[in-house]
This record gives sequence, C-alpha cells and structure tokens, in this order.
Amino acid sequence: MVAIFKKEMRAYFTTPMGYIFLAVSLFVSSFLFALTTYFQEEPTSNTGTYFSYLIFVLAILLPVLTMRSFSEERRTKTDQLLFTSPVSIFSLVLGKFLAAVCMFLIYLGLSMINLIPIFANVALGANEPNVAVIVGNLIAIILVGICFIAIGIFASALSENPAVSFIITLGILAGFLVINLFNAYIEIGWIRAVLSWLSIYGRFVNFTYGIFDIGALVYYISITGIFLFLTERLFQVRRLG
Repeated sequence: MVAIFKKEMRAYFTTPMGYIFLAVSLFVSSFLFALTTYFQEEPTSNTGTYFSYLIFVLAILLPVLTMRSFSEERRTKTDQLLFTSPVSIFSLVLGKFLAAVCMFLIYLGLSMINLIPIFANVALGANEPNVAVIVGNLIAIILVGICFIAIGIFASALSENPAVSFIITLGILAGFLVINLFNAYIEIGWIRAVLSWLSIYGRFVNFTYGIFDIGALVYYISITGIFLFLTERLFQVRRLG
C-alpha cells in the first residue's frame, strides 16, 4: 500500500495534473470565499455560506482528481501488472485512495489562507468570526471530500475512459446531493426518511452550526467504506474472470 501511495503522489507532482488541480481549486475557492464574504452588500465574517457552496464546487473538482486513478491503468493495460504483483487488491485501492485524499488535504490546508483577512479585520473593529462554526465546517468538508473521493475511485474503476469516469462520478454525486429535494414531493413517511438518510448535503447542516454530529460521521465513513469495498470487489471479479 505504501508503495502504491508513493507512486501516486509522485505521479501527481511529476505531471501537470497535481499542479493544475491545486491551482484551479485554490483559484475557485478563493473567488467563492471573496464572493460570499467580502463582496456582500454588507461584508461579513460568517463563513457558513462559503462552506455550503464549497460542497458543490468539490463535487466538480474532486472527480477531476480521481478520474484517472484506475481508468488510466486500464487504458494502458498496466492494471494486469498490478493484478499479478504481490500487492493485494485492497492495498492497491487504498493506496490510490489515500494519495487522492492527501492531495485534497493539501488543497484544503492551502485554502485556509482565505481566512487570514477575516481574522485580521477583527483588529480593525470587524465582528470576530465564530471559530467553532469554522472548525465544524472544516471537519464536515473533510468528511464530505473523503466520501466524494471514494465514489470517484469507484467510478474510475468502471471505465477505461477518464472522461466517462468523470461523468459517472458527477452523476452519483449529484444524486447524493439533491436526493433530499425530492422530499417536498413525496408524502410517504418511510420514503422521506430514507431519502433524508441518504442525503450527503442534509447531514452537513449540523456541522455548519458548530455541532459535531456523530451520526453524520458514521454515515460519511460508511459511504466511504462501501464504495472502497465495491471497488475492491469489482477488481477481484475481473481478476478471477
């Protein structure tokens, strides 16, 4: 697993992919941050809107990060070499997953530069930002991002075309993000409960108020585990077939 992780991290920084991802992600998130705080009719230190919108931005950016994970291996037929290597399939999947997570965390860490002006403005008499809300949002964004990456890894294993993997990931993420909206048109209680339970965005809300939601934590970890398991099973079937 460590060897796969190092190989993937090296690939991110020896090709333009990693740099392009970081540059585009930081530009988009910085623009979004300025738009939701400084460029308001009344500039605010409330970051809740920024983090709420950031989920939908990540639903587009993170599939770009994961779309080549296995698609490129299948396209170049190097996946056969991986299957015959002493590395287990699960270690292979986990190594690629952790490398993508590491890139995501690097981006998220660098994007925290956006918060500096807000805290600096406190000395000039601006409202002090709510640290608990910021921390809650960051935890939620990390959990959601990891969940998105697991789904992207799975989608990448479905096709040898990175563009197709990207579209599949977008479709799955869109379903998880908007599924809660259908509750307004459904009167059957148990169906509404199921849709609410499946909603990725719906479980994000408590964190935006600085509340640590154990149920949401279990949910995000479960979704991540399910899609990593499905990816591993998919390759096991292919290897045996």
